[in-house]
Amino acid sequence: MTAPAATGSGREHLSPEEFVRDGRIVLEWLARYWSRIEDYPVLSRVHPGEIRSRLPKDPPEAGEPFDQVMRDLDRIVLPGLTHWQSPSFFAFFPSNSSGPSVLGELLAAGLGVQGMLWATSPACTELETHVLDWLADLLELPPEFRSDGPGGGVIQDTASSATLTALLAARERATGFESNRVGVRAPLVAYGSEETHSSLLKAVRIAGLGSDHLRSIPVDPKTRAARPEAFSALVGEDLAAGRIPCFVAVTLGTTSTGAFDPLEEIGRIAREHGIWVHVDAAMSGTAFLCPEFRHLQAGVETVDSYCFNPHKWMFTNFDCDAFWVRDRRALVETLSVTPEYLKNRASEAGAVIDYRDWHIPLGRRFRALKLWLVLRHYGAEGLRRHIRAHVALGQEFLRYVEEADDFEVLTPAPLNHVTFRYRRPGADQDDLNLRLLHTLNASGRLYLTHTRLPAGIALRMVVAQTSTTRVHVQGAWREITRTARSLE
Repeated sequence: MTAPAATGSGREHLSPEEFVRDGRIVLEWLARYWSRIEDYPVLSRVHPGEIRSRLPKDPPEAGEPFDQVMRDLDRIVLPGLTHWQSPSFFAFFPSNSSGPSVLGELLAAGLGVQGMLWATSPACTELETHVLDWLADLLELPPEFRSDGPGGGVIQDTASSATLTALLAARERATGFESNRVGVRAPLVAYGSEETHSSLLKAVRIAGLGSDHLRSIPVDPKTRAARPEAFSALVGEDLAAGRIPCFVAVTLGTTSTGAFDPLEEIGRIAREHGIWVHVDAAMSGTAFLCPEFRHLQAGVETVDSYCFNPHKWMFTNFDCDAFWVRDRRALVETLSVTPEYLKNRASEAGAVIDYRDWHIPLGRRFRALKLWLVLRHYGAEGLRRHIRAHVALGQEFLRYVEEADDFEVLTPAPLNHVTFRYRRPGADQDDLNLRLLHTLNASGRLYLTHTRLPAGIALRMVVAQTSTTRVHVQGAWREITRTARSLE
């Protein structure tokens, strides 16, 4: 039987020659973009709905030439971008990238493998396992976190997913793996400080513990770090009331102020009560590649799970969260579901890792490729050199603030995250600093974000973008002081 002939004017797939031609255009466009990124306002200036108003109402019926798409990228998309790769991006935490990382992402996209099982692409699994072992050694994590120990590492998309995954495993461990079968019936309690990332609240909702069973550990008013004695008191109250403490999130470098919870003390208390200890070191974990900063994670031997985001400060493009567990059995027993169509000899023999059992989704991309390329391009010492340079710049900015009579530092800044504000006698300090923030960001010359502390509104300066140098930090300080002192 003859197949029906194709109809219509739809375009054919790209030939290898056409792919190389168009791919060269994309690479050259990106190279020009990176070289000119400082020419663009860091924060996009478009209004809500403006980008959509420039797009056709209906999708194209016929295929369009690639050069036309690239023209619209410049005309429509580029004005609507906030330039996260700008060296003057000091907001939130960075979402870093680099040439090796982008090329690794391109290779992963081109290969298009589905790494849900070892059998579906053995290299996808084994490269990831090996790279996570490399990283565990570079961070000096306990040997139990390596794949040749009882635990191991896996790449999650974000720290939010890592927190949820860890909480689910903690939930099952605390209930004897009954909650998966009958639902959450036990009165389980989780803990995090006042500064813990909001993803923990989302996780307790998704995991079925409920928002009312998330305890907020009071923080030290000066350091913004969780108070161990307050954590111990909360645990005692919950035990006395018949509740089951099952999970505590310890943040090493909070989003709000860069605070470091006292892991050693909290970990010791948690271990006494069988509470799962999870470390969220989302951005600051990258600093622990450097031996001189590892004192900030003292107590890591008490931890059940640990994560940080190479996509924040390790020059690896989003998304890439490195997540380890001390005992992988708890994770696998919590998340493993094996329908007939996923069964295979290698898995059933127990000879391989199937990462589908280590996180929420079944499907998974080949994220290890970009991490592998980054590690091989920079090497451990190259990464340390760049990290040390950023920390030194953060400390230089800290000194600028400390030496200015009309500015003040509001929280400790051991690394590259400085929380500060402008002061003017007789003024509403919150209004003053919000006006300063808005004016700075509207200028397009830099991008900062803010937080709210007991003392009031504070500005956040995070020095961690891939291409940021001393010139950009000095320029930011000049812009901040000039703008602040010109406000009426």
